[in-house]
Amino acid sequence: MIAVKTLPISVAETQAFARLAEKIWSEDERAELIDYVAHNPEAGDVIPGTGGVRKLRWARAGSGKRGGARVVYFYYRPDCPLYLLVAYAKAQASDLSADEKKVVAAFAATIKAARDPGVD
Repeated sequence: MIAVKTLPISVAETQAFARLAEKIWSEDERAELIDYVAHNPEAGDVIPGTGGVRKLRWARAGSGKRGGARVVYFYYRPDCPLYLLVAYAKAQASDLSADEKKVVAAFAATIKAARDPGVD
């Protein structure tokens, strides 16, 4: 039997994500998160009504996954980067607002249109 090792997905951080992430995690914790999503791009749950944007629970110092932070990201397919969009501590918010969902859905639609012109 031959073991097949999948390559990690490229990960791109939006400016908003980078700004928020530096308030939540150390550089090492952030690097661990990026490595995890690069190897597990479908780990997060799809947020309904966002065109495929996902939310992942991620631990932060002093709290576990449940009380930790949330990472909102968009992964379309293996030949596209995974985009880290937003990060927030669970204590700050439990979910995206309706307006935030519209913004991330528009982002996802833009990426899809750029990758597949003419496809809805």
